[in-house]
Amino acid sequence: EKSMIKKRYMYLTEDILKENPDVCAYMAPSLDARQDMVVVEVPKLGKEAATKAIKEWGQSKSKITHLVFCTTSGVDMPGADYQLTKLLGLRPSVKRLMMYQQGCFAGGTVLRLAKDLAENNKGARVLVVCSEVTAVTFRGPSDTHLDSLVGQALFGDGAAALIIGSDPVVGVEKPLFELVSAAQTILPDSDGAIDGHLREVGLTFHLLKDVPGLISKNVEKSLTEAFKPLGISDWNSLFWIAHPGGP
Repeated sequence: EKSMIKKRYMYLTEDILKENPDVCAYMAPSLDARQDMVVVEVPKLGKEAATKAIKEWGQSKSKITHLVFCTTSGVDMPGADYQLTKLLGLRPSVKRLMMYQQGCFAGGTVLRLAKDLAENNKGARVLVVCSEVTAVTFRGPSDTHLDSLVGQALFGDGAAALIIGSDPVVGVEKPLFELVSAAQTILPDSDGAIDGHLREVGLTFHLLKDVPGLISKNVEKSLTEAFKPLGISDWNSLFWIAHPGGP
């Protein structure tokens, strides 16, 4: 209730959970079952978001030069980037980058990487896709590990995608946003504040209660470091939001 989340979408159904009871237990070996789900479903969900992004972009998918894919839901080889390339029918020679197990801060990282790729490769069009399926983290509650419940209460399945380029074709492409900067930083004394560990039991989340305190103590310095290179000191003139970012 305190999460303020009214609705979440999840691949897991009651039937799937009945077929895989170990997934429901708090610490039962279940990685194989979880992997079997996410290895298939993460690229499929990513395809839905990517298809919408390409349609809104309005150009042929053959013009996509790079693909950057990130997920913390499982890991496999060939990766989800390979699977998505096949699902979308992208050119076999599309330049791919797969990012696994980066946590929440991967969202900013993929934007930074895509910006660098677009600005340093003339005519590049970078398809960025983030896709998560919480079957890898879902588990039953534990009275002694309440931090696990925080992740269970917050996270759901979802995907996002966009096309990034540095030289829009006038009259053809209609940019929605200009990406000026994306950055992350490691806060002092933050080791262990937010951890995720891939084990036989799946991906486990571990959160310390002092995460809000760590953020509040360091947010001013982080804002200064992020905006000073851009010549911005009036933060209230911008729309910004702090995110703990994960590992």
